[in-house]
Amino acid sequence: MAGSSKPSEDFLDRATGCLLGLAVGDAMGDLGRSDAHRQRYGIITRMYEGARSTDDTEFAILTAQTLIDWRGELTLSRVAESWRKYILGQGGMGDRGGKPLYGSVANLARGMEPPQTGIDNPQNDDDGAAMRIAPVGILCAGNPARAAEISGIEAQISHARDGVWGAQAVAASIAVALDHATPREIITTGVEQVPADSWLGRSLKRALAICDQHPTIEEAWEYLHIDLWNPVHSMVAEALPQAYGIFLLTGGDFRKGMLWACNFGRDADTIAALVGALSGAMHGRDVIPQDWADKVRRPAGVCLKFAAQRDIVEVAQQLVEVAYERDWVNSRHVIG
Repeated sequence: MAGSSKPSEDFLDRATGCLLGLAVGDAMGDLGRSDAHRQRYGIITRMYEGARSTDDTEFAILTAQTLIDWRGELTLSRVAESWRKYILGQGGMGDRGGKPLYGSVANLARGMEPPQTGIDNPQNDDDGAAMRIAPVGILCAGNPARAAEISGIEAQISHARDGVWGAQAVAASIAVALDHATPREIITTGVEQVPADSWLGRSLKRALAICDQHPTIEEAWEYLHIDLWNPVHSMVAEALPQAYGIFLLTGGDFRKGMLWACNFGRDADTIAALVGALSGAMHGRDVIPQDWADKVRRPAGVCLKFAAQRDIVEVAQQLVEVAYERDWVNSRHVIG
């Protein structure tokens, strides 16, 4: 395939839409949970001035850069080397990172290696690995099994159990979203990566039951909040089922997804980032208003300094080139 074919324009368009959708959702969701913005604007309906990336986008760029540097051939030690280079080598993390991200960086600085850096780590079952893993889905477009395998390696540097399974679910969902799957197929593929007898597995089942019993976002809205609530708002067993529920009940529509995800409260930056990544992968970059994309095309570097030096559109192009080079894509749609 790689010797006689080249990545299609559709593949590149969807990969770019995926990463830009993640960045837009991250920035808008962060605004949406801000008291100051709510007091001024009410609900968030567009990309207001002052929107910028959080750790969600910037760690996704780190994941992408790691895949690009190692041409997709990840091992635990290679992921650790990348984090040392791009985080410890540049003075460490800045603001806004989640607890397990700070914890894993501290463990690396102590000389620990993954998976121990993720096991001996606070809140290692939060959504921090799921929010950064979309680049793996791009690398493995149409191949959810390989996406789950590679994301399982990448996630272990900072997470364990539900934290890793959540990353595998998202990577697999992105992989099939890029391959023209329906919203229900996208979510089902993600759920299949998660042990049913786990906190995340049970929460996903509960979220899908809510969607089936209340088949509009207006009806399901309160239940997605109340029935999945837990005292720590960033746990993957809450945030990922909520993101899946919003994505499913808005039919994968980017603008509708942003409206409901960005105004959801709780961990709205991650929830909206996931909804944006899935919708962008499903439809391509044209569903994202150009001025919104322009505001986030270069991350702010608020958490990871190196990320501010990266252009998201160029990163998407490089990921597509690696996917083609590795010949891991498994789809008649994305390879022309």
